[in-house]
Formats: sequence, structure tokens, C-alpha cells
Amino acid sequence: MLNRCTICFSLILLFVTGTAAVAQKIVYSEPERDDSRRMNFEIIGKFGNNFLIYKNPRNRDFICLYDNEMKQVGKVEMDYIPDDRLINVDFFPYTDFSYVVYQYQRKNVVYCMSVKVDGSGKRISEPVELDSSHIGFAANNKIYSAISSEDKSKISIFKINSKNRQNYVLTTLLFNDKLELQRKNVNGIPMDDRNDYLDEFFVDNDGNLVFAKYSRLNSDNIVKAAMMIKKADSDSLIANELKLGDKILLDEIHIKIDNNNKRYFLTSFYYKQRRGNVDGFYFYVWDKTVSQPVLENVLVFNDELRREARGEASLKTAFNDYFIRNVIIKRDGGFIIGSESFYTTSRYNTWNRWDYMYGSPFMSPYDYYYYSPYYSNLWWRSNYFRNQNQNTRSHADNVVILSFSKDGQLEWSNVLAKDQYDDDGDFRVSYQLMNTGGQLHFLFNQQEKRMLMLNDYSIAPDGQINRNPTLKNLEKGYEFMPKYGKQVSSKQVIIPCIYRNYICFAKLDYNQP
Repeated sequence: MLNRCTICFSLILLFVTGTAAVAQKIVYSEPERDDSRRMNFEIIGKFGNNFLIYKNPRNRDFICLYDNEMKQVGKVEMDYIPDDRLINVDFFPYTDFSYVVYQYQRKNVVYCMSVKVDGSGKRISEPVELDSSHIGFAANNKIYSAISSEDKSKISIFKINSKNRQNYVLTTLLFNDKLELQRKNVNGIPMDDRNDYLDEFFVDNDGNLVFAKYSRLNSDNIVKAAMMIKKADSDSLIANELKLGDKILLDEIHIKIDNNNKRYFLTSFYYKQRRGNVDGFYFYVWDKTVSQPVLENVLVFNDELRREARGEASLKTAFNDYFIRNVIIKRDGGFIIGSESFYTTSRYNTWNRWDYMYGSPFMSPYDYYYYSPYYSNLWWRSNYFRNQNQNTRSHADNVVILSFSKDGQLEWSNVLAKDQYDDDGDFRVSYQLMNTGGQLHFLFNQQEKRMLMLNDYSIAPDGQINRNPTLKNLEKGYEFMPKYGKQVSSKQVIIPCIYRNYICFAKLDYNQP
């Protein structure tokens, strides 16, 4: 299961002693005849020594099984998914099985169903209806959203009825790891202003649901926001207002759950004036053991950091093209934030972050009966290939990494310098973050001798950045899409590739001696 297009892939950082292993081996799968670049796919995970990948070629649904050398050793058609209008599929992998949660429309009803599959992708349970919704239209996007807690002990499924623009109706269903319903609630959310929005939802290990509600000024800066909490054992919603005042305007809100310290962390870039320059980070931390905020402050970017991060921008505008990509919680309650410079250039239009962030359906309510704060994670990927604009170039440049203590004090900062562009969309730019235990690895493409080469940079616990040796077994003709990859074990990551107009998958293995 993916998050939104910026692919926010957050991992718990476990700092341990010892040197990091160098990536030794990449192996590639052989693309099938139907695995065109328009194919929808999802990397499910690792089961034993095998890997499961979902594919949706020609509107048929398969779970494919690959061995340790990425040779396909099994392919199971998901015949339990009806021929009706499939809307979305989510996977929740465990040690030796995975839940498949899918939704489809039949006539004027959308059904949310679940099936349990084993480590080879074969069905080991009957389809179970989790919920259904009567609608009067053809659904193009998700009606239901499904999320799981970090320890996978809780799965939350919810839907938002937005027929009444002044009062959204949130329906939540909380399940345990056996997909047994624990609680169902229906709550109204007053949407007092036409510029009120809801942001991405999260569930903690206790089953508490956390999300943000906010108001934008003329559809750009956030001027008012609250952290919303729906406790697992409560029927009501709690709104914790952020004290922004008149001098703090927020950008895009990011929430991360710190299960180890029972805290909820919220951050955003902030501005001092409407559509001004990015001034720094805003922090808000809610401690659920005392039911109150324990941190709320800002960090102003100094000139030294701006100088390192700016690229071709001025000092004042150094962070105006940056977007938060990762929020990583450390065991002691500290946190690491990774942000990346992303922008587009065109001969016809001048791009700015307001067009990118606030012109998308992710940041605004949909014009139909049910509303989801997510893109459909199944279908949006292929739209990049179908809607290529040959006159627009996507750029993804420097990555700024900052480490903070539990009380929000800056410990160190560093800048990973890179220069990426793509004229076909943005699926080959940006990076994938991999945690091998002692270090964080940033995997991304760089143009070298007219070829895109996968690079591996690592950052140590003290913030030191190192470029690792060229990865072995890099073969010509394979174009990596690292930001769509998935870490499937402590030292393995699966990355989709384009090879001769087909989709295939590469396994990057850090386990080799």
C-alpha cells in the first residue's frame, strides 16, 4: 500500500554500532508479455524466501510469486474479485500471509471486501464483506480508505460522506489483526468554511485514529488547523487546535505517530506572510499519556543551511521548491525530517508550489457524494504514462536532512546534493529511503555518460553522508523507478524498472558478503 504521489515512505530509525554493509547484488525479473508500462502493480512483501507482487494487466488481477533470484515461480489469478468495476486494492502483509482489502462497485453499491492469502498468494479464506455504501454514480476514486498500525495489530477502514459540505460524516471501522470488528462509529465533522479540508489519516498501535483538519486562506496557506483524534474506546472526536497566531502560516501538514513514546508528531514548513518565502519548520507534539501538547515551536532556517540547500535559488527563496518527503521517529522520541527540492520547467508556464500542491484533488474535496483524502493508490501511477506532457520537465534536486532531539532542538543537518530531471513525467526522479539498521540509504538515479545509473548514498547517525561504491550487476536498458520501491526486509528492497517498454522488478540485496 502506497501513500500519496510524493510517496511519503517513513521508517523507524534504529541507530546501532557497526559499519554498514555495501550493496552487493541486484537481480532482475523477466517481464511478461502483458507487463506493459501502463500496468498497475503493487509490491506486497516478502514471505519466507519469496516475494509477492500484485499485477493488474488488461483489467485482470494476479498475485505473482518470485524467488530469491527474482524468477517467477507462481502466478495466482484473483478470481474472487468480481468482474464489476474494481476501484481499489490494498494489501496488509504479515509474516506468512496477507490480507487483501478491495472495493468494487456493483450497480449503485460499493462493497468493501477482504480475503486472506498465504505466502504464495493463494486464497485461504472466503471473501468477507467489511462494509458497503449505496451511491448514485460511478465511483472513480476510493470510497473506503484502509490503513494499519505500525505493529499491524490494528486495521482501520473509514469513509467520509461529504454530501453536506458543512458537515462531513466520518464512518470508522476498527479491526484487530484477525480482521474481527472491534468498533464502528459514525461522527459528524463540522466544515465551517468552504476552505476547510481534511488531511491524511493514521492509526496507532492502540487503535486511535489521528488526522488533521485545517483551513486555507484563499486556497493557499493554512491559517487554522487542529489535530483530530478518535480514540479506539470512544465514540467522539477530539479537536486539538494548533496555536498558530497571526504570524505563522503553514504549508502542507505531515503527521507521524511515535508509538514507542506514545506521542503524535506534526510538522510543516511555515511562512510569515501569505505566499511568502519558506522560513522554517513548525513543530507540534501531542503526548497522549497526559492528553496535552508537549512541544509547539518553530525552527528558523539560518543562512548557512540556506546556502547549502539553495541550488540556483537565492538565500531568501532557498526552500521555496522543497517538499517534506520523510518524517522518521527515533527511539528516544527525536525525529529526522527529509525534504527534497522538486519543481517543473516549461516553455509555456511558470511553475510554483501553489499550482502543484493546491491545484490537485488530493488537497481539495471531490465533487461527489463520498470523499477520500487519498488518491486511489491503485490507478494513479499509470496516469503519469497516459498524460505525459512533452513540454514539461520534472526536476528533483537536493535533499536536506535535519535531525532533532525529543524537545525539538536541532542536532545536525546535512544536504545530499543531486540534480535529476525527466521529460516523460516524474517517475524516474526522486529517491527511495532504505533503513539497513546502522545507516539510512538514499537510492536515486543520476545521469552518467548518457545513462541513468542507480546511486546509493548513506547517512550515518551523526549526519555524515557517504557515497557508496557503484552497485554491482547494473545492466544497460533498465531504468529504475526508485520512489515506487518498497523495503521488504531489513536489507532488501524491491524497485520497479522499465525495460524495453515493459515493467519488471529489481531486488537490491544488502545481505551479500
